Parts: sequence; C-alpha cells; structure tokens
Amino acid sequence: MTDHPKGYWVANVTVSDPEAYSDYQALAPEAFQKYGARFLARGEAETLEGQRWQRRVIIEFDTIEQARACYNSKEYRLAREKRASACQADIALIQGLPNF
Repeated sequence: MTDHPKGYWVANVTVSDPEAYSDYQALAPEAFQKYGARFLARGEAETLEGQRWQRRVIIEFDTIEQARACYNSKEYRLAREKRASACQADIALIQGLPNF
C-alpha cells in the first residue's frame, strides 16, 4: 500500500470562445508537464445524468499534492486567466484509492 495515493483532476468544460480558449491550450501544457500530469481521458462524453458539458477531462498525478500544486501553480494560474472568458468549467480534485 502506498502512503501517497494518486491525485486526479476531473474537469467538465463547455467552450464559448474557441479562439480565446486556444490561448489557454497554449499555456496549460507547461504546468501539466512540470507536475507530471497524465491525461487518462479527454473529449466528448455521453451525459447520462446531470448537466451536459461539451468536453470531459480526467488527469492523473502521482500524488494529490502534485495535483493541487499544479492547479495553484503560477504556470496554471496564467492559463486559467486566459480560460476564464473562453469557457464555463467545473474542476474537481479527487484523491485516488490506495494501491493494494
């Protein structure tokens, strides 16, 4: 069993301004690379219940601390500023289950 379960971002996004969103997409990879992010799923998803979103994203980090640090990093903060007017987003930070 590991002392540091993985951390995940689960993001739901609907883009309203694709051109402005491309500015976010140009900046965000720097933070993701720095904190070891791995994209597990990204794209359109079938909504079975709840609010419909245009895109869903699941990103894995080695620890929840890394996931949190990435979100709060200077690099990602700059990307978020570009994203703010370009889309509606809902992002959750989730601690993974311990490995057995």
